[in-house]
Amino acid sequence: MQPSKSIPDLHYLNLGNAKLIHYQLSPSELIEMAIANGEAKLADSGALAADTGEFTGRSPRDRFIVCDAITEDTVWWGDVNIKFNESLFLSLYNKVTQYLSEREIYVRDAYACSNDDFRLNIRVLTETAYQNLFAHNLFLRPSQLGLKPDWTILAAPGFKADPEIDGTRQANFCIINFSKKIILIGGTGYTGEIKKGIFSVLNFILPHQHHILSMHCSANIGKNGDTALFFGLSGTGKTTLSADPNRLLIGDDEHGWNEDSIFNFEGGCYAKCVNLNPEKEPQIFDAIRFGSLIENVNFIEGTRTVDYNNIDKTENTRVAYPIDFIKNAVMPSRGKAPKNIFFLTADALGVLPPISRLSSEQARYHFVSGYTAKVAGTEAGVTEPQLTFSACFGKAFLPLHPLKYAELLVKNIEKFEVNVWLVNTGWTGGEYGKGTRMELSYTRAMITAALNGDLQDVDFDEHSLFGLFMPTKCPGVPSEILNPRNTWSDCDDYDYKAKSLMDAFVSNFKQYS
Repeated sequence: MQPSKSIPDLHYLNLGNAKLIHYQLSPSELIEMAIANGEAKLADSGALAADTGEFTGRSPRDRFIVCDAITEDTVWWGDVNIKFNESLFLSLYNKVTQYLSEREIYVRDAYACSNDDFRLNIRVLTETAYQNLFAHNLFLRPSQLGLKPDWTILAAPGFKADPEIDGTRQANFCIINFSKKIILIGGTGYTGEIKKGIFSVLNFILPHQHHILSMHCSANIGKNGDTALFFGLSGTGKTTLSADPNRLLIGDDEHGWNEDSIFNFEGGCYAKCVNLNPEKEPQIFDAIRFGSLIENVNFIEGTRTVDYNNIDKTENTRVAYPIDFIKNAVMPSRGKAPKNIFFLTADALGVLPPISRLSSEQARYHFVSGYTAKVAGTEAGVTEPQLTFSACFGKAFLPLHPLKYAELLVKNIEKFEVNVWLVNTGWTGGEYGKGTRMELSYTRAMITAALNGDLQDVDFDEHSLFGLFMPTKCPGVPSEILNPRNTWSDCDDYDYKAKSLMDAFVSNFKQYS
């Protein structure tokens, strides 16, 4: 198949003489080529089903930032933002471009940020067709071509680095260079590295250069125009809870807060598929059709029907689709300043209330703490929930110090008098392995009550240890589960676990004191 569009000059990337360049192919063309290349199969839903290879999740320890004049004194260096040498980057970049120039490559121009004041033009070059389909689905799609790219992503899953020579930890890597405005990805076919690379870039540019809050959250709008934000790590319910048939979806993962407006960074959604069914998550289920990309799923034997309960490959099965595959998505993806903010945590100890109201100072504390449990499969090596504190519910993507984002959040909360809620989508009646996961229907009912103002006039009890304010009743929810201590058969055991979690909070927060 010949390229269908006028090919941009790629000599500036050392790729002008690539074997064959496919530029701005349509989803149909990319799907056809992915199947022809043996990269993927077509499911009976019409979606393209691809395996991402060895890596079925992000590899945070292999994500680096080049230390240079722009980043040396601004980036929050440590175990999240790992320094990478400038000269080693240039050497590795030359190796990757040489590798790609000997292959067919797929080139796509797209952009991030639905607010034109902060638009970031992106050129994505991928080794595989399915990766390019991902870029088409997840980034915003321009109405015209020929735009000069602000940033470039090169993704070469077949290229393996030599750690001893190239300065990486192992053969795979994701390296961000703010001076060159390049994201270099190799050794991994997991598409999440592409989207999170740009998210990390925006998490640097917007707060540092424009004093705009960038957020790892989903967002939707009610019938009265009220915006709600849902913060949380992958697997805590951002996508599921924001895809509400009674509200309009702004976006499921990445947003900015500019003065009195919320705007989506992306043009699509990247939803988890584990245990997906049409009754609990109809909008996501219906979005899986021709043009969507499903990753690392298993088929029912002898068929092309996906078995979403089969996690033999990974629990981090995913689907990537354009946001307009959600019937009630708002276009363009923007809304007013929020009336309600929800911090979602999958508490594996089962001690936090299913919903509680936060003051602005409590909001700062829990935002910076970012407590949850890493859900199995989201990162390489995670096979069951693990307690973690991820600053701003997205520590892995924050180039700046967490207090910078917290300062902007609290300023906005107080300015717009936003209601802030902590919602436990994790365990109740006991810790992981003993208790049960909170019923999704109950979580939906509690969030709906908060959005409708049904919790404004009810009585609240204060948690004796965490100081959280727990409603004593909520429409559609059994009152006995609203205080988590009441759900445990052994109250002494609950108190012990609650104290251990509080100690973990205190220990974690010392780094910010």
